[in-house]
Amino acid sequence: MDIATIIGVLLGFVVVIGAIVVGGGWQSFVHVPSMCLTLGGMLCATLIHFSLPQFLGIFSVIKKTIISKIPSQSEMIQKMVNFAAINRRDGALALEQEIPNLDNSFFIKGLQMLVDGRDSEQIRDFMSVEVQYLQERHSTGKKILEFMGAAAPAFGMIGTLIGLVQMLRGLDSPDAIGGGMAVALLTTFYGALAANLIFIPLAGKLGIYSKAETTTIEMIIEGICSIAQGDNPTVVREKLQSFMSQGRREEVKATV
Repeated sequence: MDIATIIGVLLGFVVVIGAIVVGGGWQSFVHVPSMCLTLGGMLCATLIHFSLPQFLGIFSVIKKTIISKIPSQSEMIQKMVNFAAINRRDGALALEQEIPNLDNSFFIKGLQMLVDGRDSEQIRDFMSVEVQYLQERHSTGKKILEFMGAAAPAFGMIGTLIGLVQMLRGLDSPDAIGGGMAVALLTTFYGALAANLIFIPLAGKLGIYSKAETTTIEMIIEGICSIAQGDNPTVVREKLQSFMSQGRREEVKATV
């Protein structure tokens, strides 16, 4: 679980709400029609821009940014080195008993193809397609979050314009101008808060997660293909270490 996302959102709301409470008059920041206009308008615009399955998929995307865990690169390399040693010693069929110990679906697919006798080119071609579709799914999720991050402030501004029009109609009552202006600005506040504390940061987190997961899958592909080619454990280790910076290679140096 990525606890940083949860901590960031919670602390963000604590900071904003704390500033409102300390400043006084927190009741003025609670206005249900303004919330409905801002968030409802944003959701409607998102439904127009994307298909219903894509929109409903955003919930699993948000869940992925919170609870998904990227496998440790050092553990990944060590497993590949161990599998290369088993392959050279006992053959590919001996790796079948290692499959139940894996929890990464891509790793399981690649190792199963190796056990089934597929060559490195077949494994690479098949898993490269998997990577492509993974990137497309993540790209769509990121676009939806970015769109919501842009639509929320836009509908906040629309709500402010509606409030200003309603306020200007009552200029014959000057005492109501201050309260009317405060209510009109609330939709802009809600839109900016939702965009900058939730949707835009989540889109950025999904982009970072997508890059990290893609790198992990590319390491799996390279490792499985290297084993399929009959490379020794040392060669497998050196190939996978090339995915990391020079400074980190010693930190994750797997033993043969």
